[in-house]
Amino acid sequence: MTSPTPPRSALFVPANRPERIPKALASGADIVIVDLEDAVAPAAKPEARRALSAFLEGAPDDAIWVRINAADTNDFAEDLALCHGRSGIAGLVVPKAESADALAEAGARGVALIPLIESACGLQALPELARFPGVRQLSFGALDLGLDLGIEPGSEGGDWMLNQARYQIILQSRLAGLAPPIETVHPEFRDMGVIERAARRAVEMGFGGMLCIHPRQVAVVNDAFRPTADQLAWATRVIEAAEQDAGAGQIDGQMIDAPVMERARRLVASAERG
Repeated sequence: MTSPTPPRSALFVPANRPERIPKALASGADIVIVDLEDAVAPAAKPEARRALSAFLEGAPDDAIWVRINAADTNDFAEDLALCHGRSGIAGLVVPKAESADALAEAGARGVALIPLIESACGLQALPELARFPGVRQLSFGALDLGLDLGIEPGSEGGDWMLNQARYQIILQSRLAGLAPPIETVHPEFRDMGVIERAARRAVEMGFGGMLCIHPRQVAVVNDAFRPTADQLAWATRVIEAAEQDAGAGQIDGQMIDAPVMERARRLVASAERG
């Protein structure tokens, strides 16, 4: 679960439902994020922390991630007091990340961080957030960002605006030398065709993985972030053609130059990951 390989799938599970954590860990998700924030009602957060603490006592080697509450909430300090120094926690997901100060508190003691970009202030602070020590990857929260910006959900204009945010998150991740970011959740959990299309689109845009809110989404997301059979066949042919010709070879009428060769190698490496 804690491999340095960037996750394709990251599955949320409510902290106040600890009996679901083992099921989430067995779902095939690359990482599991136990959620103290949106999945837990305000009045239930103290009990959720107690439930998470009890789970960690009994399963200190499972290496879960924890989404804490935002830095401007009363629960932030309580969440950090629970999580810092605890065995079984691989890192913290920081919601509504907007400043290095919040990351400094969350990342005390060297814990790994995934900031969630969910607001206009978060977008404005992207260069600072992406370069903060301890940040493993960035992730995107489209629903909260849409609310913050007053975007009409599902509209053409709204999608255009959200794609501009996606572009900035992907760009700043690359400039900071981070792994490709993690795409936002999709609320659909019945029609897996919808999830497949959303995940494929995320792959095309340059995301490295996707947040999941239901175990049913995990296998579909994992498959979407693997090379297709056609892509792998193309990559294999490119590598074989390049090995047979020390110069700039060609395949299907197209030159095999350095970027083409590198893409082929990346596809093969991704397929070998399984």
